[in-house]
Amino acid sequence: MSCLFIAALTAGVAGCGGGSDDPLVAQEPVAEEDMFDPYYNVCRGTNPKCYADWNAFAGTPDRVLIYSRTAGPRHANLGTPMASGLNPAMNADNLMQAGLKRMLEAAGIAVDWTEDVTVLASRINNYKTVIFASTNRDMLWNGAVTTGGDAARTALRNYMRRGGGFVGLHNAFGGEYNWPYYEGLLGNANFYNHGPNRTGTIEITAADPSTQGLPARIGFEDEWYNLAPFPTRVKFLVKVDTSTLNPISGAPHPGHKDFHPVAWCQYYDGGRAWLTTLGHNAHSFAAEMTGPGSREFQTLVVQGVKSTMGLTPFCTQE
Repeated sequence: MSCLFIAALTAGVAGCGGGSDDPLVAQEPVAEEDMFDPYYNVCRGTNPKCYADWNAFAGTPDRVLIYSRTAGPRHANLGTPMASGLNPAMNADNLMQAGLKRMLEAAGIAVDWTEDVTVLASRINNYKTVIFASTNRDMLWNGAVTTGGDAARTALRNYMRRGGGFVGLHNAFGGEYNWPYYEGLLGNANFYNHGPNRTGTIEITAADPSTQGLPARIGFEDEWYNLAPFPTRVKFLVKVDTSTLNPISGAPHPGHKDFHPVAWCQYYDGGRAWLTTLGHNAHSFAAEMTGPGSREFQTLVVQGVKSTMGLTPFCTQE
């Protein structure tokens, strides 16, 4: 991919053959190899010059969309599938979606929700961030139409390219296995397997607006996803201390004994992406916050969402 593409996307990158008279090329040199990922064919990583600062969302309200469509096994905390359309009535067992709505609204963020792929495809640009809440398998494919079944994929890609925000929670890592762009959006990572749901201790690995105010170590409970491939070019935010996991993993994956990340962030193809593999248990989203580490987890998620929306600095460089 040419430097011209990267420069246009990132508001200018010098040092790739453009002179100072070229309006697409900024004066500050940034090495192309530090920003461009040839495998996913995107500008990706922790360099803010990968962000498309086009002010495309300058007039957009502080509103997010929760997308929880599943095209495979459905996590219990997602509950019964919702009706089509925007903001359908939530069922009593839609605990993850209701918990996200409650905690984000408490932070002053307006929330819509849907499990309708056509709503995502047509309305995604109305939101500063879209949250994929344990979506899985081909959750962006519309098999009900004879043409344009990939409209939501195209919409998501163009949304990121105009500077959109993306948050992926838990089984969002178990989706779109056959679409490489989505794997890159997750940070060059995918769900492989997990051991039993069990307690462990998570550790903050980096100072960041999304981890601000959190204790260094937090007791938690989850499935502790093993990843293949393993995230690259990201800022790691939280890991699990694998010495606190019993067992460390589940067959056949040996587990990430030396370094097992559970949350990270990156710029991707013009947008902002904040990811966590955590979020299996209903008590992690409950208002009572009596589950292990639930209060801290909810703070982490809300602060992560706010950073992708541009309400706070994003994925800051240390």
